[in-house]
Amino acid sequence: MTHPLSVPPATSAAEHPYVFERAFNTFDPQVLDQVYEPGAGFVPEPGRLVTGADRVRANDAFLGLRVPIRVTPRHTYVVGDLALLIVDFVIDGIAAHGGTVHIEGTATDVARRGPDGCWRYAVDNPFGVAGPPVSPAPR
Repeated sequence: MTHPLSVPPATSAAEHPYVFERAFNTFDPQVLDQVYEPGAGFVPEPGRLVTGADRVRANDAFLGLRVPIRVTPRHTYVVGDLALLIVDFVIDGIAAHGGTVHIEGTATDVARRGPDGCWRYAVDNPFGVAGPPVSPAPR
């Protein structure tokens, strides 16, 4: 199976989650990184924000599962060149390692329209309002 080398960027904020889905489903970290601003942040788990090369590595961990994502946008709120995107997502299937994967959540993301008129993530927070992981109480 071959994948496109790139995915055309979103020209409307409401379209951006679907562009993300297409980019993610190529399983190519360089293609996926095109949906982000250069300095964008990614929250791979509640309470941890990463940027730059750490963002690419964190996304690559999800891509490495080689299980497609499905998105269902709930709300898109646009003010000028900023957008708040509330998006349900599911990653469900058999991973490259042979095990079953089921990851789902409601993302709370911020996208920005760039000088080229295209939208990219400024903050990608896939787990939305989920709290940080809770450590078990010491015994």
